[in-house]
Amino acid sequence: MTPTNFAAPSGIGLDDWFQSIHLRTTNVGIVGLGYVGLPLALLFSEERFQVTGFDIDSAKVNSLNDGKSYIHRIEPEHIRAAQSTGFQATSSFAEVARMDAVLICVPTPLHEDHTPDMSYVVSTIEAIAPHLRAGQLVVLESTTYPGTTEDLIVETINRHGAKKRLQVLRDEPGRPKGSDRQNELDGVMVAFSPEREDPGNIMVPRRDIPKVIGGVDARATAAASALYGSIFHRTVPVSTPAAAEMTKLLENIYRCVNIALVNEMKQLCLHMGIDIWEVIDAAATKPFGFQAFYPGPGVGGHCIPVDPFYLSWKAQQLGLSTRFIELAGEVNEAMPHYVVQATVRALERNGVAASDATVLVLGVAYKRDVDDLRESPSLTIIETLQQLGVEVQYNDPFFPTVSSGRKYNLQMQSTPLEDLERFDCVLILTDHSIYNYGEIVAQSKLVVDSRNATRAIDSAKVVRC
Repeated sequence: MTPTNFAAPSGIGLDDWFQSIHLRTTNVGIVGLGYVGLPLALLFSEERFQVTGFDIDSAKVNSLNDGKSYIHRIEPEHIRAAQSTGFQATSSFAEVARMDAVLICVPTPLHEDHTPDMSYVVSTIEAIAPHLRAGQLVVLESTTYPGTTEDLIVETINRHGAKKRLQVLRDEPGRPKGSDRQNELDGVMVAFSPEREDPGNIMVPRRDIPKVIGGVDARATAAASALYGSIFHRTVPVSTPAAAEMTKLLENIYRCVNIALVNEMKQLCLHMGIDIWEVIDAAATKPFGFQAFYPGPGVGGHCIPVDPFYLSWKAQQLGLSTRFIELAGEVNEAMPHYVVQATVRALERNGVAASDATVLVLGVAYKRDVDDLRESPSLTIIETLQQLGVEVQYNDPFFPTVSSGRKYNLQMQSTPLEDLERFDCVLILTDHSIYNYGEIVAQSKLVVDSRNATRAIDSAKVVRC
């Protein structure tokens, strides 16, 4: 692939940069080797770039350097293929000085009070800033609120760079866009380009997902567009980093709001004896004005449960309210408790009190066929059931064990799918394709299904919620 899908403003002076990308001599550093950073590193490696991965987790670094993978959909041979083109992992941020581009892909979770936790971004930029040099490109990919790139990334680089006069260039009133006055080519280029990973999606190749890019000046946008244009089929330059940051939030808040809508519709339909899934399928036949979204036990993953609160927090800093967005987040957050209540009622109808019940949870991943626990509603449901005195076990082919995280401490092991009749209830929370739902229903006393996984099964033992 060649970076031909962007138009560089005239007078920007990036001929050497474009040439290095064309010749694949650009050294690319990826900071954060998780579900976003590692696939991105492999994309660059596939295009024969020299890629160095940075992570503070020494276990990840050692695993990658040994040619092993810790993400289900990434096979060890993918790691070894990248190593054959020079890929390596390290925990030493001093190596940043060798990079031409540094792409930051670290988590941006929420605090308990729903305010942004920027500690990973802050610690990362503080770690790499002392090692930056003139002419490098720094791109933040982590989902965040508008203003982060300029207020946090740029200011931190400028603060560290003051001693060596290493400043980030910006488009300013009265200065021509992309002007190349003396010394301006010596600055650090900074941009924001939101990740658009969709774990488990095998229908859309990563290269086909357009890459949105907003630089702090025209030169940074052009440089980032050239770099990403070498691995993505299309880049989408926008005017500012804030516009790119808001683009990411809009994409995921759009999904959050619509999922909240169908989650409320599901509860209403159940009370009215209407099959919400049938309704959604029928509505989806309309060739315009409708997109199907599906209900569930809550929302998971890093983006959808988090993004509404990032934007509402930013709005509060400006003295504004985002009532509609906040409501959607609250509706989705309440879904795990709705599932717990539905499970308790189903047990009681079978003559079993919650405090005497044994429940097998199917699936702890946040969605089907992924090895990702981030913000999974299953974890909240398990803990809530335990608080009610329920004896809970789980099965998930992607997680032999579940220990502890930011918001949970379960210390559990996956239970084999054997002797299902010994459980008072089997609770379907993640509809992994490996499960044989017909056999599960046949062997169980009671099945509570929050994912419509048993839609084709007509059985009095199934309760859908």
